[in-house]
Amino acid sequence: MKLSKLATGLGCRLEGDGTIEIVRVAGIQRAEPGDVTFLTNSRYAADLATTRASAVIVGLTDVVQSTTAALLRSDNPYAAFARAIMMFAQGHSVPPPPGVDRLSAVAPDATIGAGAAIGPFVTIGAGAVIGPRTIVYPNVVIGAGVRIGEYCVIRSHVTIRDRITIGDRVILHDGVVVGSDGFGFARETDGTHLKILQLADVVIEDDVEIGANSTIDRPALGETRIGAGTKIDNLVHIAHGVAIGRRTLLAAQVGIAGSTTLEDRVTLAGQVGVAGHLTLGTGVVATAQTGIPNSVEAGSFVSGYPAIPNRDWLKSSAVFRKLPELRKTLSDLERRLAALEEKMG
Repeated sequence: MKLSKLATGLGCRLEGDGTIEIVRVAGIQRAEPGDVTFLTNSRYAADLATTRASAVIVGLTDVVQSTTAALLRSDNPYAAFARAIMMFAQGHSVPPPPGVDRLSAVAPDATIGAGAAIGPFVTIGAGAVIGPRTIVYPNVVIGAGVRIGEYCVIRSHVTIRDRITIGDRVILHDGVVVGSDGFGFARETDGTHLKILQLADVVIEDDVEIGANSTIDRPALGETRIGAGTKIDNLVHIAHGVAIGRRTLLAAQVGIAGSTTLEDRVTLAGQVGVAGHLTLGTGVVATAQTGIPNSVEAGSFVSGYPAIPNRDWLKSSAVFRKLPELRKTLSDLERRLAALEEKMG
């Protein structure tokens, strides 16, 4: 498309030749003529001088002197980059056509909304409801009584167990399991473990995205709930009875134990582990591999194990590297002090 049309579609201010033909979005180091790229991180600023891109998305006030590329100025360059990808995404992934594929098995009393697309080898259980214009890719299992809203995307090999409720515009990537049994057992007097049936509800609210091979467990009582606008990465485990607030971000390999509450806008980086029956307040941020054994107050920025304020953890990390040297210094001081005390009688 013409660069001028792209600028209009992105809501950007164009500086340069609007007649340039743009064919794709590319990274600043690998871009070719006909590509649009973006700059949101100052560490890549030097690449402007060598990029071959025809256009670069930059901030409104960024000073750009080292490129001949046209500029698309935006108050949010990263969001503009994301929208540019959407504009060029047509044909990248071909969904099943509207309707129910003849190779799928749909219960007679299931309801399929107008314009929904059900691919081959999909199983939909009794009484399930699939909302209008929702896309279900091949090899998905949707249990009895499931409720799925409109404009959802359910990728291949997703399993949605019985009676799960899913809102509108939800994306479930390949291999997601929603409603698997929570990990609950009662110890018998003979030491064996009696399974506690996990029969309660799971609710996924609107505009949630869940990454590949993540699992959302159902509890024995109450519900597991994922709040609206929350985004979950690949390989994340949400245990039974967890409540996650709105617009929360969970990176890969996060694990949250049972009955814990995450309030709104919590961010957990990769491999963060959260113990059970805790509360993480609104806006909590935990850096990668943090272990959280206790509740955390709203607005806290924590790191390490056990989790402590990030600034304290950074100071402690600097000390960790010097512990062998400090131990040697302390031993020398102890010997000198002992010699001095002996000399003084």
